[in-house]
Amino acid sequence: MRDRAERAAGSVECRPGCAACCIAISIASPIPGARGRPGMPGGKPAGVRCVNLDSADRCVIHGEPDYPAFCAGLKASAEMCGAGKEEAFRYLAELEVLTAPDSGQGGRK
Repeated sequence: MRDRAERAAGSVECRPGCAACCIAISIASPIPGARGRPGMPGGKPAGVRCVNLDSADRCVIHGEPDYPAFCAGLKASAEMCGAGKEEAFRYLAELEVLTAPDSGQGGRK
């Protein structure tokens, strides 16, 4: 039942191994390190892999108390994720351009 309601609302489950939102977009807030990994105190530039992705492209701090608020607020959706990883990267790259501080279209995350 929950799956059907989520699909109707446009939200979806994250695809294992995708990590498009952890790579394609910039994050202005600090990202803590975990499991011996250094954090990203200045945030993360667009196109740079988050330090908290493991070898299977899963976030090792997802759901932890120090999980960044920006990340927690970003919800997978059919529009954002598309039919696959490549579509997700294209959508998020375009969103990054449209929301860049110098684009006149919005602000930094």
